[in-house]
Amino acid sequence: MSSTSNTTASNESRRRLRDLLPNLHLGYWRPGPLNSLTDVPGVLVHTQEIFADDGAVNTGVTSILPRTNWFHNACYAGIFSFNGSGEMTGSHWINETGLLHSPIVITNSFSVGAAYQGIYEYTIKAQGVAKGNVDWFLLPVVAETFDGYLNDLTQFVIKPEHIVKGLESVTSDRVREGNVGGGTGMICHYFKGGTGSSSRLVDGFDSKGEAKTYTVGALVQANYGRPQHFRIAGVPVGRILAQEADEAAKSNPAIKMAYDALEKEKNRKDGSIIVIIATDAPLSPIQLQRLAKRATVGISRVGGYGHNPSGDIFLAFSTGNEIPVQSVSMERRAVDPFKPTPITVDLVDDTTINGLFEAAADATEESIYNALCMAETMVGNQGHKIEALPLERVKEIMERYA
Repeated sequence: MSSTSNTTASNESRRRLRDLLPNLHLGYWRPGPLNSLTDVPGVLVHTQEIFADDGAVNTGVTSILPRTNWFHNACYAGIFSFNGSGEMTGSHWINETGLLHSPIVITNSFSVGAAYQGIYEYTIKAQGVAKGNVDWFLLPVVAETFDGYLNDLTQFVIKPEHIVKGLESVTSDRVREGNVGGGTGMICHYFKGGTGSSSRLVDGFDSKGEAKTYTVGALVQANYGRPQHFRIAGVPVGRILAQEADEAAKSNPAIKMAYDALEKEKNRKDGSIIVIIATDAPLSPIQLQRLAKRATVGISRVGGYGHNPSGDIFLAFSTGNEIPVQSVSMERRAVDPFKPTPITVDLVDDTTINGLFEAAADATEESIYNALCMAETMVGNQGHKIEALPLERVKEIMERYA
């Protein structure tokens, strides 16, 4: 395997959407300082890529820690499945308890098992577990999207050690975007897709009534959508680009052949999108389910419909409370499991939650734009080529219509 990307050279520099179109209106809530999931205090992320010299392998892993002490202090969390043709392991336990006490790993469809094992190996190492002495409960959270058009899935290149490396390397830096992490080989609206992130700041109050600014961050692994549905701030960019591609294909057999092959693949399986939303606002599990649903609003603005074979699964979690876990096991009894014992948590008043809902939708929308704008043209498995979104042409279209 190689660390060298199989992207092709371009005269266009890749830029996030705000850098390309600085005057574009992307909602009323201002972004955080990094405009990234890692603007949420305590959230850490790492992305890694794996390539083959012959171009057949283009895949990777995105690793997220919800907080550094996740093992003993869970986050409240909620899940929403817009369309369920995909996988997010650990979801039953999150739905059962409303607790997230696992790292989150996002990768390709054939690497869920390796990622699952890798989380266990990382945890055993991080907790200093002696051989034969696992005395705790953990259900790893692993999500996936399908990268088989650009990546040879049959090689199973993701190994548990990649997961351990990723989780040991997480940082609070801005999330890398485009052909990176689990999004390395993904396709979005027929253009090169991948990993994208964004954040929003929402002014409110803490439990004492004092002014406090909350952060909502999103990270997407975008691998869905048809070209004619793609929109930016309501402008039908995809339809315009698709019409131009159709015209070019009429006079160029090579372009037509490549376009037809991709259309056949995308008609067979539309793809998927995983959305991870984090916030430091103290929300309950039910409120977080509701927050996760708002990712659907962001996706629909860009042009997603949740087609039948698409896995559109969203997870939202809050770092606003620390919920003790691992307090009862085979050998330890920090509490009596048969004697109900309250804990104290803060919760946002439901009647004041609208700003957080809007922020989640806006951050999801911009995360998809950033994935597309930062992704580069890639030649992958069996010589399949996916073009990057043509940023200068997008800028021309937007300046004309917006």
